[in-house]
Amino acid sequence: MPHQLAMPLPLRAGQKPRTTTTNPHQQYDQFATPETLRAALDAVRGLHGIRLAASQRAPSGTVGLYLDSGRGPQEAFMLGKEFAHFHPIPDGSLHLTLPPIVREQAIEAGWAEPHPLAGYPTVSKQIVLLFAPRDLDEAKVIASLVKASWHYARGEVSAH
Repeated sequence: MPHQLAMPLPLRAGQKPRTTTTNPHQQYDQFATPETLRAALDAVRGLHGIRLAASQRAPSGTVGLYLDSGRGPQEAFMLGKEFAHFHPIPDGSLHLTLPPIVREQAIEAGWAEPHPLAGYPTVSKQIVLLFAPRDLDEAKVIASLVKASWHYARGEVSAH
């Protein structure tokens, strides 16, 4: 039975990065380093039942996370079974879907902003841009949010 996933999130330090207001939705500053992006990716590689492949919904070089088995609600996905993707360096931000309570927490704590097309036809209302991890501590927070997205995609989290 799905459960509610509430997460204690620290406040993200500093100002929010400048971002685009249309597609492609990305950051203009406060980029990830290869080390911080690799740390965030490495932390989620071991999640059961996922595969990493080119994103179906983002520019070339973007690494998509796809669910191999199980299925949560439709709004837990971006396209097909893709529930998250990492934008390549120099950006290093991510798009993913989050359960409503976690989405709200991530936005309020300064880790994310809504996608400008969230809720439009073929775009999940739960999609956000997670800001790029600037250091290894931030990479851990980003990895915890990707894991929340994975639980949501697997149908292990209540949609309310």
